[in-house]
Amino acid sequence: MISTQPGYISLYRSGELERRASLLEARLASCDICPRVCRVNRQENEPGGFCHSGRLPIVSSVCAHHGEEPVLSGSRGSGTIFFGNCNMRCLYCQNYQISQNWKEQKSKETDCHSLVRYMLYLQEELGCHNINFVSPSHFVPQIVRAVVEAVPMGLRLPLVYNTNGYDSIATLRELEGVISIYLPDLRYAFDKWAKKLSQAEGYVPVARQAIKEMYRQVGNLALDDSGVARQGLIVRHLVLPNGIAGSEESLTWLAKEISPAVTVSIMSQYSPAFRAGRVPLLSRSITRAEYKSVVNLLSDLGMENGWLQDLGAQEYYLPDFEREGHPFSTR
Repeated sequence: MISTQPGYISLYRSGELERRASLLEARLASCDICPRVCRVNRQENEPGGFCHSGRLPIVSSVCAHHGEEPVLSGSRGSGTIFFGNCNMRCLYCQNYQISQNWKEQKSKETDCHSLVRYMLYLQEELGCHNINFVSPSHFVPQIVRAVVEAVPMGLRLPLVYNTNGYDSIATLRELEGVISIYLPDLRYAFDKWAKKLSQAEGYVPVARQAIKEMYRQVGNLALDDSGVARQGLIVRHLVLPNGIAGSEESLTWLAKEISPAVTVSIMSQYSPAFRAGRVPLLSRSITRAEYKSVVNLLSDLGMENGWLQDLGAQEYYLPDFEREGHPFSTR
């Protein structure tokens, strides 16, 4: 039975949440928070780390997002906190304005007290259903510290870990009971493409092991009486042109190694953003035939839980982080 309150509240009361926050912060001194294991001293803002991030979290945008999966957005929106910078370098990143422009993002450094205020603003003033951390992999210590501070101030919403999937198992284990809903990408099935297009060597085994750990922690998706997610795993898979994503291999792995009942979100929104136009294989949107083949595969694998985006979704889901007030169109 799913608890009516997130697990981080009981972890806080027992002192375990504080213990984990301290352990994670100590790891910043020789950073191994993500699979890069850069070993730079982020506590002292030592340069050289792949994510170009130091001791303080970088918050690029905060909003009620109505374009997430229906069980996350609900009627009042998903309380989304977009972190700046990233531990991958996807040539087609739609969030490139904040993920790949680390010199400009430096000016958006904040502290954990401000991160707490953002979380409570999303909960109390905007009435969102959850707190949705986007690109959190390199800021896990800062997130957990903020949760420690936010619980006695009244934070009670489920936390969503919205990630590219390039996550450390050791770090994920510290999030057990803290995160209610895991929302990872399963971006590639072949490491050659992960390395060439995202500078993410070893992505496939790393992401697959991360998803297994996430599933172990939270299991299949569970909803409340209003149809809003309370706990569970949702795996996103972005269909890329020319079969680059390895959709058949990834979805077959999910069905066999996780469960055919796992919830999947199949995304058609690929658009040749950022530097994708320079790569012939990435320089166009996907075709109807390419998308249909993935949809048919779900049926063949007996995967019935989740969502399919409509073709043409890229126009609606493409963000603009220079837009005043909200990075997504609110039409």
